[in-house]
Amino acid sequence: MSLLPVGAVLNQIIAALQQAPQVLLHAPTGAGKSTWLPLQILDAGIFSGKILLLEPRRLAAKSVAYRLAQQLDEQPGKTIGYRMRAESKVSAETRLEVVTEGILTRMVQQDPELADYSLVILDEFHERSLQADLALALLLDVQQGLREDLKLLIMSATLDNARLSPLLPDAPVIISEGRSFPVLRDYLPLASHERLDEGVARIVSRLMAENSGSMLLFLPGVAEINRTQNLLGGRLGDDVDLCPLYGALSLEQQQKAIQPAPAGRRKVVLATNIAETSLTIEGIRLVVDSGLERSAQFDPRSGLTRLVTQRISQAAMTQRAGRAGRLEPGQCWHLFSKEQGERAAAQSEAEILHSDLSGLWLELLQWGCQAAAQLTWLDVPPTVALRVAQQLLASLGAVDERGNLNSRGRKMASLGCDPRLAAMLVQAEIQSADALATAALLAAIIEEPPRGGQPDIDYWLSRPQPHWQRRARQLSQRLSHSGGGVDASLAPWLLAEAFSDRIAERRGLDGRYLLANGLGASLPQDDGLSRAAWLVAPQLLQGNNSPDARILLAITLDATQLAARLPKIVKEQTAVEWDEEKGTLRAWRRWQVGRLVLKAQPQAKPADEDLQQALIEWIRVQGLAALTWSPQAEQLRIRLACAAKWLPEGQWPATDEQSLLDSLEQWLSPSLSGVRSLRALQQVDLFDALMRLPSWEQRQKLDANLPTHYTVPTGSRLAIRYHSDQPPALSVRLQEMFGEQRSPTLAAGRIAVVLELLSPAHRPLQITSDLAAFWQGSYREVQKEMKGRYPKHPWPDNPAEAMPTKRTKKYS
Repeated sequence: MSLLPVGAVLNQIIAALQQAPQVLLHAPTGAGKSTWLPLQILDAGIFSGKILLLEPRRLAAKSVAYRLAQQLDEQPGKTIGYRMRAESKVSAETRLEVVTEGILTRMVQQDPELADYSLVILDEFHERSLQADLALALLLDVQQGLREDLKLLIMSATLDNARLSPLLPDAPVIISEGRSFPVLRDYLPLASHERLDEGVARIVSRLMAENSGSMLLFLPGVAEINRTQNLLGGRLGDDVDLCPLYGALSLEQQQKAIQPAPAGRRKVVLATNIAETSLTIEGIRLVVDSGLERSAQFDPRSGLTRLVTQRISQAAMTQRAGRAGRLEPGQCWHLFSKEQGERAAAQSEAEILHSDLSGLWLELLQWGCQAAAQLTWLDVPPTVALRVAQQLLASLGAVDERGNLNSRGRKMASLGCDPRLAAMLVQAEIQSADALATAALLAAIIEEPPRGGQPDIDYWLSRPQPHWQRRARQLSQRLSHSGGGVDASLAPWLLAEAFSDRIAERRGLDGRYLLANGLGASLPQDDGLSRAAWLVAPQLLQGNNSPDARILLAITLDATQLAARLPKIVKEQTAVEWDEEKGTLRAWRRWQVGRLVLKAQPQAKPADEDLQQALIEWIRVQGLAALTWSPQAEQLRIRLACAAKWLPEGQWPATDEQSLLDSLEQWLSPSLSGVRSLRALQQVDLFDALMRLPSWEQRQKLDANLPTHYTVPTGSRLAIRYHSDQPPALSVRLQEMFGEQRSPTLAAGRIAVVLELLSPAHRPLQITSDLAAFWQGSYREVQKEMKGRYPKHPWPDNPAEAMPTKRTKKYS
């Protein structure tokens, strides 16, 4: 084992850990950083406390724990232990604990000093998971305020030192040698017309026939794994086994994929990026990399997550290729061009930048933070996503009016699960032991949803899997309760309270639903659940090519009982709406859950304020085109927009469509008194209404700097035409501008008016914004032509000095 590359820098690592609070280790694939180094640090005896080793995935955590324990001729639970969701093996003898990310966060929250531990190792930090970023922020805070002696070792095969070093300027950077065995990398781009699974199956079957050893095949997701596995069936030799490997498989199934192939047999492991981590998959010397991964992208506007298939980073390419050289020389084929690989991002984007941050905000509040900026981050959590998280926690009743955790919120935070599920559990505990047992099983199912296309939660409640039952017991025990029985009849109401925005009403017979939050969702048309009039859909996935979200898990709901069972989420209100057919207003008394109407009753005489508000809402939906804009009103709107552009120091009101729609109550509502029909709405004076937007001082400044008319030398008062995308214009007969030296200007001389100079017959002769240049230049050609056509009108040789006139020579 001492031949492992990281052994060459072991003494440096030990010395650095004794001297510095944080140490950065760059140890590429095969160096032994996960399965050898922790034991050497433990054996060095430099720490009195225990060591925590953080692994980003449960499969890696369990695998690493077993490998470490095996080297001591032990089973996990003695010197080496592990903790993960719903499973742990530790004892009083344990000195080194391998934990998953959420477990570490919970340990720090329960004991901020981490009193029993001397060193925390963050492994595979390049993955930049949300929990790893949070763990680093919390641990740095612990070091700064509570435990100067706590040490932190951050290591990865592709450590982003360019980002980490400025964050931790005093941390020594130690670089280990690369992988133990050389890996030959080649590029085999798929044909542009070829489907991914078909192209992969073609290449894999050829490569397995041409090469010895087992293969690790990287694909973006489970769907591609299943399709490729089906295509490969029958195309490989009889000695080849196909082994899928992805996160949703049970740990037992995952273990089958990483175990060595039986003697005389080979295998192809079809994996997602789960296999990029510190797993050693026995016997692998061939790697085929699709160059793709599936990333979860949270949309703060919808509150839903979308799965996006994207190119991996160069760091991930290096990680994937390195899997071929763990135990012997290997070869990697990238299924894209070398140029595409060189254009890829150097590092993967941090998960914190595109995730639902409600759980993170709950953790920060529990930690005592009032703002994310109070902690040190490699990437600061996005403001918009934090705001959405704050709104969700408020709707779940987790915070007080100042945004601090209340007693309910503190109990939610102690559960270590998603805030919605935590709220459901806390509420169920209040109701009964049966409600808590039911909520715990629901939470377990939603945390690790079943695969197999069956979205009906009722189906799964009657077929609980062992890992769900373990997790449910754990959650119940955290609330100091057990002994209740699962009651499926309670499930819809427990879910409806925690996911009230995802209550859904059927719209049509094709499996489509409208959610309470106003979004669309759908089930396959042939799914039995699609016949239900109402559902609660706690798990949704935003579609990439469809406006509707895909319903992954749902349960039927009796909407007639909602008002009685969950009065808090049912709002009673009077709504006045526009009747499109009759062109008038109608009033309704409604009982609603979000955008869904449970019951409606017509109202006879609604209040004038309700009518006005209904009109406002109708106009917001229809847009400003629903109003009748007179030329005077349209010009006022453009003048205000021009004033904001030309005189920005004036703080002018915004007049773009969205701003006017947002401020309808301010400028339009007072003009809607008594308006109850479309005819009356069309008669509203929008000029007077818009004049409510500028202040008196702004109106004076507008008339002085952007007047509606201009008085030419003859005394004629002519209208100025304002445009949103062109300079202002003035149409005037050429003779009326005689004697004028230059073009008129607006906005304190900043903007020249474009003159449309007309013939005596009011036909355009010239368009110019520089009158002086026109008099000295092209006027000569106009004069020559016009003298013959209009001999009775004056055409002086020096128009800039001539007398302006409206008349012919006879009357001049």
